[in-house]
Amino acid sequence: MKDIIEIIKNKKTKFDALKPFSKTFLTNIEDWYKTELTYTSNAIEGNTLTRQETAIVIEKGLTIEGKSITEHLEAINHAKAYEYISSMNLENIKKINKQIILKINEIILQNIDSQNAGLYRNIPVRIAGSTVVLPNPLKVPDLMDRFIDWLQNSKKNPPEIAIEAHFKFVSIHPFIDGNGRTARLLMNLILLTSGYPPLIIFKKNRIYYINSIEKGQLTGDLSDYEYFMFKAIEKSLDARLDLIKQPTIKTPTKLLKIGELAKETGETIHTLRYWTKMELLKVTKYSEGGYQLYSPDVIKQAKKIRKLQKEKRLTLAELKEII
Repeated sequence: MKDIIEIIKNKKTKFDALKPFSKTFLTNIEDWYKTELTYTSNAIEGNTLTRQETAIVIEKGLTIEGKSITEHLEAINHAKAYEYISSMNLENIKKINKQIILKINEIILQNIDSQNAGLYRNIPVRIAGSTVVLPNPLKVPDLMDRFIDWLQNSKKNPPEIAIEAHFKFVSIHPFIDGNGRTARLLMNLILLTSGYPPLIIFKKNRIYYINSIEKGQLTGDLSDYEYFMFKAIEKSLDARLDLIKQPTIKTPTKLLKIGELAKETGETIHTLRYWTKMELLKVTKYSEGGYQLYSPDVIKQAKKIRKLQKEKRLTLAELKEII
């Protein structure tokens, strides 16, 4: 584990050497993180909004047909919670206190469970599908006081504190709901406060992520969990470094509406919408009216999908793995 910690330390040094970043870059990257973290964190908890649908909800304020009010509120609330932590500009981790943690959960549960939002639980809770026994609710206030005292006084380096804080927090499970999302936002607040980019846990890694936590809770063996989380921090640094080093990419002169894309590819609009929903095609941006706009590069992607389907008879799930 020491090797990966050293690798992270070296990449953080390279990352810091590229600062300061332009206001335009920071604005664009923050908007991207807000959407991506909202989508991935909610998806881990079972929210069925796709990445594109999440963007429409939080950027355009539009509703998605067939999706529940709760799923819309989860997207809106998480985006607001991320805005809250990303705008704090704390001097150091020691400034993270009980009020901040309660506020994160309050925002997460706003208009979903307002009665319990931002309040420690007073009832027993269980994690669905898990045999982990969580602390008695009477012990939660004291456990959280100890947790915050540890957080403010830990001498470990920020990545270690961040992932340990996440594990400790979900093991206390202090709230009736929103514990996972609150834990991930708290972890990222620690990283942001320490000058690191946010850590993203992708939907495809959900099972491994959950199982590694449960293994640690049941056996005390945190090796799988720690390795997974440290690698996630490393990948976040790699992604930010790659993005900064890339030359400025010119915006395509003309983005395609879905009808225009259908004409260019010979596919039906229904098919293109389905491929987009399945994340086989990427939407470049949305019009003021919320319509999907595609880069001309997507024409080649759509043709490739159709070719693979015909030649190799691949399912959409198999195509997603390849593409």
